[in-house]
Amino acid sequence: MSLPVIRIAEAGKYEGQDVELRGWLYNKRSSGKLHFLQVRDGSAIIQAVLFKGDVTPELFERADKLGQETSLIVRGTVKADRRSALGFELGVKDVQVIQEARDYPITPKEHGVAYLMEHRHLWLRSSRQHVILRVRHTIEKAIRDFFDQDGFTLVDAPIFTPAACEGTSTLFEVPYFDMGKAYLTQSGQLYMEAAAMAFGKAYCFGPTFRAEKSKTRRHLTEFWMVEPEVAFMSLEEDMVLAERFISFIVQRVLEKHEKELVDVLERDVSKLKNVVPPFPRITYTEAIEYLQKAGHPAKWGDDFGGDEETVLANQFDRPVIVHRYPAEMKAFYFRHDPANPQVALGMDVLAPEGYGEIIGGGERESDMATLEDRIQKHNLPMDAFKWYLDLRRYGTVPHAGFGLGVERTVAWVCGLHHVRETIPFARMMERITP
Repeated sequence: MSLPVIRIAEAGKYEGQDVELRGWLYNKRSSGKLHFLQVRDGSAIIQAVLFKGDVTPELFERADKLGQETSLIVRGTVKADRRSALGFELGVKDVQVIQEARDYPITPKEHGVAYLMEHRHLWLRSSRQHVILRVRHTIEKAIRDFFDQDGFTLVDAPIFTPAACEGTSTLFEVPYFDMGKAYLTQSGQLYMEAAAMAFGKAYCFGPTFRAEKSKTRRHLTEFWMVEPEVAFMSLEEDMVLAERFISFIVQRVLEKHEKELVDVLERDVSKLKNVVPPFPRITYTEAIEYLQKAGHPAKWGDDFGGDEETVLANQFDRPVIVHRYPAEMKAFYFRHDPANPQVALGMDVLAPEGYGEIIGGGERESDMATLEDRIQKHNLPMDAFKWYLDLRRYGTVPHAGFGLGVERTVAWVCGLHHVRETIPFARMMERITP
């Protein structure tokens, strides 16, 4: 009679029963007549106890020599064990070796980050990386759940685009058949504006690319972004959507991963529990005043980098929304404030604890003549934006949206120093492998 094949995370449902587990040897230790095999299968880790009297002498001797990450099929009885993090262990009756691994490169000793990044394909198996990417999975699921439940339609944006959507970023050029150059997208926003005019509420979720030669801990060359866009939405309503969205994500992660965040990543989750609406809101002008009071030499018209964002965010116990930046600092598509045309109706959400901007967005310019003038002033190719101007020609309405970077959000929620651990295979200025 064949045994039920189970995932380790489900072991509690089979207490007292014989089962079959399929996985890899994470670690092991021996104590005379016992071998303690730490077996992982991607869902959890269980201690499989091999007693000399329960198996053949040949199997007991071979088990003592198995290398880390040897692939195995283990059969035995699920038993309760309060000392185990899982709450259960496996009394082993048989072990079948699928492939015996030798000299696994990532041992329990300390390794440098450069070495670990070279072995990223294997580093993913470690408990720390496992938790980080499980949290990323939960965040991505929460993103989709939030917008799906809120009446949005997912509309996929193209990755090849004919021109920059902002005119300020360095893009990756790609030869595009006989049509000349195309570019890897830096944002799906312009296409979401078209989608919002069709569906009212739309979002895209996919990879984006920036070719800036940046080596900071907050930047990747390839990263994932979610970008909602809503017709008839103002800046004020955009800020409410952003704070609801971020709070939903963080609370979902705490609901599913609080213990892992604390035990494995040593994250102070009390700071995440503060992430509930309403978020504090300050204008850019007020932000300059905050910086100056903190001894920072910032003046009106200066852009904010990591240092400025950190000083500002440290003034609050949850994310802070900075809005109405100088119009000259923002892309051509931002609507200017009718009450003060020097500022744009844009906003950034800054995460606390030094993680900086996780959301950027605002209200879009809906007047066609104004947009045409801006495109010319920014020296952008008018032909590439004919379709975009059509959105103002045929039923234009006020609208707004934003973009959230997944990797920065994962870094903040997990309390990581660098975004390179937040994505399975990081692409940075100096790295394109593995």
